Amino acid sequence: MSLLVKNVRLVDPAQNLDGPGSLLVIEGAVAAIGADAEHDALAVGAELLDGGGAVLSPGFVDLHVHFREPGQTRKESIESGGRAAVAGGFTSVCAMANTKPVNDSVAITEMMLTRAAKADLCRYFPLGTVSREMKGEELADMGTLKAAGCVAFSDDGLPISNASLMRRALEYTRWLDVPVVAHEEDKDLSGKGYMHEGAVSASLGCLGIPAAAEEAMVARDIVLAEHTGGHLHLAHLSTRGSLRMVRDAKARGLSVTCEVTPHHFALSDKELMRFDSDFKMNPPLRTEADIQAILEALADGTVDAIATDHAPHGWDDKEVELPIAAFGVIGLETALPLTLELLVNRKVISLARAISLLSGGPAQVFHLDRQGHGSLKPGAPADFVLFDPEAKIQVDRAYIQSKSFNTPFKGWSLPGKVLGTWVGGKKVWG
Repeated sequence: MSLLVKNVRLVDPAQNLDGPGSLLVIEGAVAAIGADAEHDALAVGAELLDGGGAVLSPGFVDLHVHFREPGQTRKESIESGGRAAVAGGFTSVCAMANTKPVNDSVAITEMMLTRAAKADLCRYFPLGTVSREMKGEELADMGTLKAAGCVAFSDDGLPISNASLMRRALEYTRWLDVPVVAHEEDKDLSGKGYMHEGAVSASLGCLGIPAAAEEAMVARDIVLAEHTGGHLHLAHLSTRGSLRMVRDAKARGLSVTCEVTPHHFALSDKELMRFDSDFKMNPPLRTEADIQAILEALADGTVDAIATDHAPHGWDDKEVELPIAAFGVIGLETALPLTLELLVNRKVISLARAISLLSGGPAQVFHLDRQGHGSLKPGAPADFVLFDPEAKIQVDRAYIQSKSFNTPFKGWSLPGKVLGTWVGGKKVWG
């Protein structure tokens, strides 16, 4: 099968491409781009698709999703999560290991990959746990898990409180050439908090989670990364201090990468004044000053990836009192629109930088670029998205493909409509 997509704005930061062009796909791979694509398409009799001037970019790569399978498929399954992913332009997702049971065995990893292959939507890259049963006591069998298909290791949802265990994890994963993904939270400091500790929590009489709960663990793990030479990837950073430490670590040449989420650069802790649990997540929404620090870190290269931390929950988990409501929000279908509206349209970053943060950047963090993901270079898998950066979407139940609807952006009208998503040259959305 061959396909020529013409009359598009080709944006591929990995090749410094941003301009009008065409893309030729043959047998599931990128065969040619630009003028060569149209010439070669004639020779193979390719099917023609007119992109109508829309943006064509590498498919997005999400380093941080929770698809709830096995164990909680009423919230999300691998199939429904995959549908949400491709609807949002994501062609690859990296699934956290805190399922029920957790992914600390080859059997669970293989089950996940089998279900993903059956769904036949996005590419599915599982993470394994750092510790057995996520108890934080002894290392999981990382070598076997990597051989089974795990691309990184994380106890996300829980911090690795034991510094010795974290040290050994970084040492072992250095040998395996994969990152440890850290959920940074000092439980002694966060306690029973459920929003950012600050002026807003004090005025509401709510238990807060101080910025220091994140920053203390970031500081510890950067020291351990320097000591071991391991690759530390910091998940969903939310504070000024954390980003300052990452910036310094990068300047010193350490193997430290990080991600931020759209909800953390879009919303502040003031949203909690309405006591709406759709604004409850961990780490919590922080202050306007923290948002500004995230924007600066996105612009100056401190941040490697925009990730969603897509965390579906049912109404029974969310429509309860704020202190007992579940942490987490969905995000796969709002990531591109929020990035366009709040970052590109407001001149924080360019469209090319935004696409890099959603595709090539995350692919490099988990070494998926070694398989050609995150780029449209000839020979790479034909994973791409076609979107209109100006057409509006409405965040309502009809728009959201996830099983769950726990989004803080209900009712928002945003630019950035995905017109089509292709994985391996096959159209899976639009």
